[in-house]
Amino acid sequence: MNAWVGGSFGERAQCVLADNANIMTLDGTNTWVLREPGAKRAVVVDPGPPDAPHLAAIEAAAGLGDGGSIGTVLLTHHHYDHSESAKEFAERWGCGVRALDPEYRLGSEGLGDGDVVEVGGLEVRVIGTPGHTADSLSFLVPAEGAVLTGDTVLGRGTTVVAHPDGQLGAYLDSLDRLHQLAARHELASIWPGHGPVIEDALGALDYYISHRQQRLEQVRAALDTLAGQPHPEGIAEDDLPRQVVEIVYSDVDPVLWGAAELSVRAQLAYLRA
Repeated sequence: MNAWVGGSFGERAQCVLADNANIMTLDGTNTWVLREPGAKRAVVVDPGPPDAPHLAAIEAAAGLGDGGSIGTVLLTHHHYDHSESAKEFAERWGCGVRALDPEYRLGSEGLGDGDVVEVGGLEVRVIGTPGHTADSLSFLVPAEGAVLTGDTVLGRGTTVVAHPDGQLGAYLDSLDRLHQLAARHELASIWPGHGPVIEDALGALDYYISHRQQRLEQVRAALDTLAGQPHPEGIAEDDLPRQVVEIVYSDVDPVLWGAAELSVRAQLAYLRA
């Protein structure tokens, strides 16, 4: 498997990979620079960490040294590995930051499901995809048949539903919504917030939906197993998620169990609803 380094995709996108790789961000955060062919103004999605070389690479991808400009900054969600530099970056180039959560905006324009962002002839359609976080959005670029998913769908592996901000029911609905778009051939590829581009959007979404259902079945089975074991004093409510993790995620590196526990808490809340 080749290392993921970002690059150019379609006629309208460049992915600039941030140097913030870790166990949660995979290879690092993908910052997407979108620009209509021949246009001077660009859209920057998720400028990422306040790392000078990374921000310089974003500026180069946007053509700022050749008379280009930034029309707007868009955020897929509020997590700092996506949003931390957004306001400072936008202030530097005299544009706004548009996000669902007002706390992360710069300027008066928000962002929500059904909005259409037009910059320099480029059209970006906003799709509400809550679940990973309450404010998660995806951005469809119809001219490319591609969707920017932030952390809703990753280029490798699966994402964490970050309970309590994230909710599994909302996340499953969001996957279904993206799946319907792919089934209608309105999108073919996924440009994620971490990891490589996915060329088969429908296949990836089939896998994500199936994986979530399998995990739910595993959690149900783990609850049955725990219920059948002797617990003279019962299992403390706050201890239950970790005990489920130890059963369901026994084949996963324990360093990831903290993140897995967030997902299990979301799964338990979903099953109790």
